Parts: sequence; C-alpha cells; structure tokens
Amino acid sequence: MSPGVLLSFIIGYFLVLLIISWLTSKKSSDNDTFFVANRNSKWYLVAFGMIGTALSGVTFISVPGKVGSDQFAYFQFVLGNAAGFIVIATVLLPLYYRLKLTSIYSYIEGALGTWSYKTAAAIFLVSRVIGSAFRLYLVVIVLQKFIFDSYHIPFAVTVLICLLLIWSYTFKGGLKTIIITDSLQTFFLVTSVFLSIYFICQSLHMNIFEAAETIKNSSYSKIFFFEDFAASKLHLGKQFFGALFITIGMTGLDQDLMQKNLSLKNIKEAQKNMFSFVGVFVLINIFFLSVGALLYMYAAKNGISVTKTDYLYPTIALQYLGIVPAMVFMLGLTAATFATTDSALTALTTSFCVDFLGFNKRADVNTPKMVAVRHWVHIAFSGLMFLTIIIFNVINDDAVVSAIFTVASYTYGPLLGLYSFGLFVSNRQVRDKLVPFICILSPAICYLLNAESKKYFGGYVFGNELIIVNGLLTFVGLLVTSGSKVGEVRKSESIEIG
Repeated sequence: MSPGVLLSFIIGYFLVLLIISWLTSKKSSDNDTFFVANRNSKWYLVAFGMIGTALSGVTFISVPGKVGSDQFAYFQFVLGNAAGFIVIATVLLPLYYRLKLTSIYSYIEGALGTWSYKTAAAIFLVSRVIGSAFRLYLVVIVLQKFIFDSYHIPFAVTVLICLLLIWSYTFKGGLKTIIITDSLQTFFLVTSVFLSIYFICQSLHMNIFEAAETIKNSSYSKIFFFEDFAASKLHLGKQFFGALFITIGMTGLDQDLMQKNLSLKNIKEAQKNMFSFVGVFVLINIFFLSVGALLYMYAAKNGISVTKTDYLYPTIALQYLGIVPAMVFMLGLTAATFATTDSALTALTTSFCVDFLGFNKRADVNTPKMVAVRHWVHIAFSGLMFLTIIIFNVINDDAVVSAIFTVASYTYGPLLGLYSFGLFVSNRQVRDKLVPFICILSPAICYLLNAESKKYFGGYVFGNELIIVNGLLTFVGLLVTSGSKVGEVRKSESIEIG
C-alpha cells in the first residue's frame, strides 16, 4: 500500500480528533475540566473508552505475534486481569470515592506520611512514562517502516510528530476531551479487530465458523499450561496470579485509568463502569488471539516469514491483504496506541500538578496562571516521553509485550506494598523517611533474584509473579522498619512532660 495514502489517512484521522478537542473544550478549559472532567462523565462512555486505553497497540500487535510461540497462553493472563479488575472495583474504588481524591496517591499521605506519598507518586510517574513510551514506540516503528522510511524521515522526527499531534488535541480539554476521543478510538479499534478477522478468513477461503473450528483444531489453540511450574513462564499459576497483581498495580494503583473512574458522579457508576469493562475486555482479547492464529496460518500458506513477531500483523495487513484491510489495520493500530498515550500524558500531568505542585491545596487552581503552569508540565512530560522512546529504540531487542510487563513487575511492586501496608496494618507507623530507600531496594533485590533464580531456586524461572515478590519485599521492609503507633504517642507524651 502506498505510504502517501497511509500518511493522508493518519492526517485525516488527527484532524477529526482536533475537531473533537475544540468542541469539548471551547466552553471550559480550566484545571478541574482537565483533571477530572468536572466529575460529570457518563459511565458508559468511560467504560467503552477504557477498552482502548487498556489494550493499546501492544495488544494489537504483540499479542497476535506471540501466538506463534506461546499459543493461547496469554488468555491465562487475561483471566488474571479480569480478577484484578474485580478487586479494583470492590476494594480500591470505594476507598478513592470515600476520600474524594483527585490523585489516588493522596491516600498514601494520610495513611503513611509525606515521604511515602511522594515516593508513590514518583513511582507512578516513572512507571507510566516507561510503559506509555513502550506502547507508543510500538506504533512508531510500524509507521517508520511502512510510511516515513519512504520519505527518508529519521525515527526521532517520527516520534516527535506523533507526540506533537497527541499534545495538540489534549493540552486544553484534558480528561474531558479524552473521554470522548477514547470512546471514538475504541470504536475504531473494535471494528478493526472484527474486520481483520473477516478479511483474513476471506483470504483463507473460510467463513467465520470454519475459521473458529480450524483455530480450535490447530496447534495454536492451547490455553492452559500446567507443565513444569518451576521452569516455565507460561504455567497457569504464574500467568493468572501475576496478571492479577499486575492489574491491581498497573490499573488500580495507576492514576491513568483510575482518573477516568474518578470523573464519574458516584461509586455506583464507577463500579458499573468497571464490571462492564471486564466483560468486553475478555471478549476482545479472545478475538486478538484468534487474529494471531489466523495470521500464522496465512503466513504458512503463503510462505511469509518475518524477522520479529511484532511485524507479523502489520506486514500481512499492509502488504498482502489489499488496500481496505490495510486501512482497517492502520485505523485500529492508531486508535489503540494513541488512546493509551493521550490518556497517559493527561494522567502524568495531573499527578505531578497535584502530588508535587499541590494544585489540590490551592484556592487559585483555575486561574490563568495555574492553567499556564499545567500547560508547561504537559509539555515537559511530552518531552520526557520523547527521550524515553529514543532510548528504548536503541536498547530494545525483545517483543514489546514482554518488555512492558517485565518493567511493570519492578516498578509497580512497591506500590502494591505501600497500599497493602496502608490498608491492612493500622497499628504501626512507618519510618517515613526510610520509605524511598525501601522502594528502591525491593526492586533491586527482585532483579538479583530474577537473574539468579535458576541457580538458587533449583531451576525456577520467574514470570509475571515477580511483581508479587516485589510487593511482598516492600511490605516486609515497611513492617520491619515501622514502629508501634501507641509507642510513638507515649514517647511524644513523655517528651512533652519532660
């Protein structure tokens, strides 16, 4: 397919997003609108839009690509995701709504202390910059390979163009704009998945029912893996429980997706949103895995080979299936990835403004001066994401889906430990100034354990469950270094008497 046609399509797509941004922000563009959409969002729009944010280009490309080596093992991970979403809806959301939070990390300040609060917010900022940069990187390498290389445009310029386009339609309306644009982009994503299956089936001369039966009887359809718990990362226990805690960390303790839930009117609408989201999320991932199986069948039939699994879907869609399937693929990929990135930039800006600049404690938060400060923070995070993508392009040599969840195991683990301690240990007070060191030490220990696990644990190989170990180490570190609240009170009383 012509690079010029693809480029024209992407330009037209962003013009639509810019029009939506203008329409949603022309009446109000203050900080309350940007941060929480004036807490007046519709739950069904949030639920639908969250699909695009949660899935991203990683699901769109890497999940089908991994079917060749891992079969349908990823569905075990998806089931763990679903369980994690239910925990978020029943445990964390009621807490956030009861405290009327704008940034979810404000909870840590009251539960553990100021240093703990700043540490939790900093962990999110690092985690979300890395995770979102990885996701955007995935779509940029596709755009680079199939469009911008033809015009001899450097990779760095391609990244900059993408970030400028995303910034242009989010900087003013923020979350209010994103709830609308993400709903539109999710519609494009879901539509593209179904149409992709249709076009691939058509190319293989099968109807939908024949394709389903063929996938079921193929070598790609194995879902549950019970063999070799120690040495295999695909074992059901590792996949399910690792996914459960990764979901709690990456969603429930992540300002990005929780910010959308906090824009709803009340807890009932937020829970309705999450439960609806779970059902659609599981179903869509089944279709993505099916796309992967069909792609490998198509590749085998037509003698197609690719150097990286992440290139399988774009190569077949853009070079073999024809112009309409190519446009459908590009539509879905662009929608999935930019729905994630625009949301992330808004969440990063919100967290920094609230958690480090104290916007939630200021009476002048909606003045032109403070709106200008928020604009500069937004620009700064766009620049930071640009640098992260450039660095990742130099060092990455693995499937992006693996890289993201490996990083998540290290960065989100301490958040699990912090929130668990705050929720379940009420009779002890943490040594607040030690918390940053504990949250650095725990991932460092996990890194060493992961590197030497075969040697020290009888051939055991860590998978996604590494996040559980990380969170547990943080929890234990907090527990060991904490003191009795009663003891602290008596000590202060004795000092005052003395």
